[in-house]
Parts: sequence; structure tokens; C-alpha cells
Amino acid sequence: MCQQYLAFSSAGKSAPLVWVTRSRTAGLRACQTLPEKVKIVEVGPRDGLQNEKTIVPSETKIHLIDLLSASGLPVIEATSFVSPKWVPQMADQVEVMKGISRRPGVSYPVLTPNLKGFQAAVQAGASEVAIFGAASELFSKKNINCSVDESLQRFDEVMKAAKEAGVPVRGYVSCVLGCPYEGKVEPVKVAHVAKRLYAMGCYEISLGDTIGVGTPGSMRDMLEVVSREVPVSALAVHCHDTYGQALANILVALQMGVSVVDSSVAGLGGCPYAQGASGNVATEDVVYMLHGLGIQTGVDLSKVMDAGAFICRSLNRRTNSKVAQATCKL
Repeated sequence: MCQQYLAFSSAGKSAPLVWVTRSRTAGLRACQTLPEKVKIVEVGPRDGLQNEKTIVPSETKIHLIDLLSASGLPVIEATSFVSPKWVPQMADQVEVMKGISRRPGVSYPVLTPNLKGFQAAVQAGASEVAIFGAASELFSKKNINCSVDESLQRFDEVMKAAKEAGVPVRGYVSCVLGCPYEGKVEPVKVAHVAKRLYAMGCYEISLGDTIGVGTPGSMRDMLEVVSREVPVSALAVHCHDTYGQALANILVALQMGVSVVDSSVAGLGGCPYAQGASGNVATEDVVYMLHGLGIQTGVDLSKVMDAGAFICRSLNRRTNSKVAQATCKL
């Protein structure tokens, strides 16, 4: 029987934290060092706002992105080049891309589901794009009316065009820990899609717990299988907090070598499959946890909270960030 503890290395408190395992027979032994630095991918302006029923003014979106840029976040997913017919909230994608103040060293990727979207994104000034697949057959068929393999085949044109244009592509995999239609999703299915996206040329694969049902145990099991097919250095996690497990799941991913985490300012973005439940994990909460572990992010927490306060005022709602809520009370 083993128990895990978080401990400082012998080099002192300035050294990276390590997880150690206490065994009844073997005493203490070092497990895996937590990453010294984590890249946070901010998805609030796109994933967080896309399901808002009331159209958010372009000026508000632009100001939000500019505030997030000023916080030190290295990647901010700006918008989505999908048909306004399907996602009306993103109909102003060109205006948003033209209006933001781009900071050196900050990436502003956009979602592009097909070649037409890719071409429009590049014309609007996008220098990085993202494509998305799903680990669940039913989720894929109900959402985009095709099988998982068919959805991946559709990206061939996008990947070829991106390669010719020198535009890096990030891949998303939805429903990696559970599906609203199929229930539990086997890790081997996640590994299949992640491997395909990586082989196609995606430099990074974001593994999304779309409905937030994952636990540290299922996160560990999934990552163990996926990392056999895709280098862990090319993996990211995208956790929803529907069941309050997001931070715990992220911590497990960090233990297993993942050093890229998706999050959404103020926890923007509900979970459409669980009425009243929260969606994306809040960037403020992720930054607070990472800094508490001594992990570098390059992010100014107070400035992220300013951005969260701005968008919550604009949407006339309360923040979903526990850190922001506690700070206000204090």
C-alpha cells in the first residue's frame, strides 16, 4: 500500500516540488518532478463566449482579449471561423481579429473546422489555427453528422493548406473522459484520435473533458494510454469543472508530465449537457494553484482577475472563479 505526499527537494524551497510515494516496505522514493513552467492556453474569448445566448458586442470581446494579453498569458484563443448560421456569437470573427492589439510573444489562435474557415482566418490575420475531433462516435455524429474517422478525413485539406502557409495547427479531442450520449469513453479511443491528429501534423493535442465527469483516476488512466501514442510533451488538458474535479484532474496531469493547461477567465462557458453546471475551469483558479506549487506561468493573477471582473460586469453575471469570489469577500 502506498500514499503520496508533496515535498520539497533537498535543494531547498526554491527547487522544483516533487511527488513522493511512501511505501510500507520501501520507505520514501521520488516519483515525478512537477514541471517548472506551465503554458496556459486561455480559451475564454472563444470557448467561453460561443454559447452565450445574447450576442456580446465586438468591442467587448476585443477589450477582453486586450486585457488578457496584458496579463502575460502566452496563448489566447480569440474566435472561431465557423458559419454564423451555426455559431451566431462568432459572426464578428473578422472584426475581432482586426481589432485586437497584438502583443509580441502572444499567440491568438482561432478555430477552423474546414478549408473555407482556414482561408478566411488567414486572410483576417490568423497566424495559428485549431481543429477538433471527438473520441465518441455518437458525439461526433450528433454534433457534426459524421463518424470520428470521417471527421478526421475532412481535416486533410486544412492540414495541407496550413503546411503550405507555414501556419501551426493545434488539435482538440472532445469527450476524452466521458460522453453525454455514450457514457464512459475508453482511453484507447482517445489515443486513436490523438494519434491521428498528431500524425496529421498537429503540434499539440488538447484532451478535453467536455462534460466534466472525469476524476483523477480516470484522468491518470487515460493519459497513461494516450502517452504511449503521442509524446507527453505534445499533450495539453482541457478540463471542465462540472463535478468540481477540474483542479484535481489538472494536478494529476502535471504529475504525469503534462505542462500545457487550457482554462477560461472567470470560468466562462457553461456545460450544455448538465443544466446549471459550471463549464471550463477558471484561469484565475488554475494560476493560483500553479503559483502555489511554485510553478512558473508568466501570468499576473491580479490582471487576469481584472479581465474576469470586466467580462462578468459586461455579461451581468457572477464569476465562476473561486479565487475571484474569495478575493472579493476578503
